[in-house]
Amino acid sequence: MKKVLKAMMYLLLCCTGLFAVTFVIYFFNLDMKLTSKIEPLLQKHYDRIERDQHL
Repeated sequence: MKKVLKAMMYLLLCCTGLFAVTFVIYFFNLDMKLTSKIEPLLQKHYDRIERDQHL
């Protein structure tokens, strides 16, 4: 019984921590800020790709 209760408490703490982290990312819009920092690198990569432009 104690093992089950301890496992449930651990699961609850993990879920609460994961929720807190994702909430902070959402609240401060950190995902789009990171994307804006990476965008120049991605643009450089995709601009080098040859395209087949047959209509």
